[in-house]
Amino acid sequence: MTPPLVSVIVPIYRIEDYLPKCIESLLNQSFSNFELILVDDGSPDNCPTICDKYAQKDTRIKVVHKENGGLLSARKTGLTNAKGKYVSYVDGDDWVDKYYLDVLFKLAEVNSSDLVVTGHFREFDGKIETIKPHYTGIFDEAEIQSSILPKIIYNGRFCEHEVSTYVWNKLFRRDLLMEVLFDVPNEIIMGEDAAITYAYLARSKKLTISKIPLYYYRQRHDSIVKSIENPTMEYYRLGLLMNFLKKKLGPVLQENNLNRQLLYYLYSQILVRSGGMIYDDSEKVFFNPFLNVEQNSKVVVYSSGSFGQHILSTNAKTKFFQIIKWIDVDYHELKVGGNFVKPLSSIDNEEFDFLIIATINPSSYESIKSELALMNIDEKKIVKINTDEDQIKELLVYLGFNDDFGYHLN
Repeated sequence: MTPPLVSVIVPIYRIEDYLPKCIESLLNQSFSNFELILVDDGSPDNCPTICDKYAQKDTRIKVVHKENGGLLSARKTGLTNAKGKYVSYVDGDDWVDKYYLDVLFKLAEVNSSDLVVTGHFREFDGKIETIKPHYTGIFDEAEIQSSILPKIIYNGRFCEHEVSTYVWNKLFRRDLLMEVLFDVPNEIIMGEDAAITYAYLARSKKLTISKIPLYYYRQRHDSIVKSIENPTMEYYRLGLLMNFLKKKLGPVLQENNLNRQLLYYLYSQILVRSGGMIYDDSEKVFFNPFLNVEQNSKVVVYSSGSFGQHILSTNAKTKFFQIIKWIDVDYHELKVGGNFVKPLSSIDNEEFDFLIIATINPSSYESIKSELALMNIDEKKIVKINTDEDQIKELLVYLGFNDDFGYHLN
């Protein structure tokens, strides 16, 4: 029997409400020569039954039931069972365009690429945003090492990646992925995608980046962790990721360049997860990244996404700011720390001292800032994030990170 050209791997855990749409979108592909590997990672809901029922209907489906081991473990199990020349990963709560595999396969074959990267759609509360890579083309090994990898995590703008971390908008060569994936420790449960993508690209000889959006990423309210419960463990997990990236990218990047990329990446992840303000055991803030914003300032927070939620939940503990309003263009029912999301039109300049745009992406920041200007919001009140390299280094040392960006638990 001829092996399939593409293996699609779907890790599955507690997503019974979304899984059928994901599977249907894959079975409806215009490209038919693929196998669909559904990895039930010990899901306690109805997912295992859903998987088995679909497998009875379509011979392209292979179901693997395993004990719960986490996302990385499920991805490894799927790869172990894969037979295709290429591999794609799809998250079970997302879905894909009808031509998802068709386009990915064609881009890989005609360009003899080890890795294909495409655009995607972000779905949030029924609204769909198109996100396209800003840097596209076909790159050989020399170009990957000279122009892609030196900017892959930090391209000079805080914090913007030259290549997105996600594995789900990409197509990998199975033989090369086998050499990379099993080196990634299962203990990395923060930034797994970055660990896979960047370690893989460091060994790639040909890269194709296309703007065509093919993948629908579902941003779920219930998938966002609202606050850090154990900062020490979070830092340890981030340290595992950064230390792994340093080992894998070290042979192909200059040390100063790599250290700077990892410094900003680690800092950005700490900011998002901590809600910006970093506090001690007594919940007293000792690092505030929001420039010029003093304690007890009247603050408006823009964005109800992950960073925005973290800012509100952290402030509910520390009481550092007076958050008088929480706004977003994507209005939805959400409450954190006594604040509900309100529309942009609900604020005026007289009622607040500062406005925090809760994003670490400079392109998003500038776009939102220009929209706020149309609403006559005072530009001087819109906050910038501290990106001083020396101060970031001091913070990381104070938190307990070493020169290799590792973090040692006591």
